[in-house]
Amino acid sequence: MIQRVDLHTHTCASDGTDTPAQLVENARKAGLAAVAITDHDTLSGLDEAQRTAAQFNDIEFVRGVEVSTGTDQGEMHIVGLWVPKDCEPLENALAAMRARRGERNQRILEKLATLDIHLTMEDVLREAGGESVGRPHIARALITKGYVKTITEAFDKYLGSTGKAYLPKDVMNPEEAVSVMSHIGCSVFIAHPMLKPYPPGWIDEFVKRLLPFGLCGIEAWHSEHTEADSRAVIALARRFHLCVSGGSDYHGKNKPRIQLGTGYGSLFVTTDAYERLKDWRREQGLPC
Repeated sequence: MIQRVDLHTHTCASDGTDTPAQLVENARKAGLAAVAITDHDTLSGLDEAQRTAAQFNDIEFVRGVEVSTGTDQGEMHIVGLWVPKDCEPLENALAAMRARRGERNQRILEKLATLDIHLTMEDVLREAGGESVGRPHIARALITKGYVKTITEAFDKYLGSTGKAYLPKDVMNPEEAVSVMSHIGCSVFIAHPMLKPYPPGWIDEFVKRLLPFGLCGIEAWHSEHTEADSRAVIALARRFHLCVSGGSDYHGKNKPRIQLGTGYGSLFVTTDAYERLKDWRREQGLPC
């Protein structure tokens, strides 16, 4: 029987609301055959999720991460799947990026103070469930303190790219992210490449850039991808002999319309697609 899998999800270790254990349990309740946790720029929820999944024989767990990178077209995310336990180079790279983000968070609070909006870092940390702390947590602190009513309002007025307190991220370059993950044995994917329009041919050139560094594939299926988007990504992957992956980008209550495994209702990443990813890894001599 063909079942669903979900290879792109987030927990409270970054900007979701489920604990890692809750996410695994919710994935089982949703009937998923496999689930990956791919928190933003942190691995801190993976051990808890793996311990939870090990208690059951009806769901496979994939250790993952979603790394923020910068390009001339703005931020691009890179997903690594099958992150090994021993991954010091990746841990070090992520820790350095989180440290830079912490400095940026403080500068954002200072900019907000000039607008007569007063938050402390303690206010922000109370909204964060893990070590990856960023603008979504500042947004929630703004709501808690009564400065705004919604996350959308917080980003529109203050934290988004046109907001009054916006500061750009200091992130990895894509080559570094792909290289460090591929070298420790991850399968590495460009995440949700169709979320915004790019100049003609830009994505193709971006793929070509990353191939020498160990890029494995591209996410074809995503809650924000149309069927046409998915077909275009699959065609792109075929041109470059790459794998395809996908998932809901579930964030729990922070994105309440997106459900595990089904996204907005029609997402279906099959066990067949998942098995093809595992076959590719076996061909490369990598563990699944």
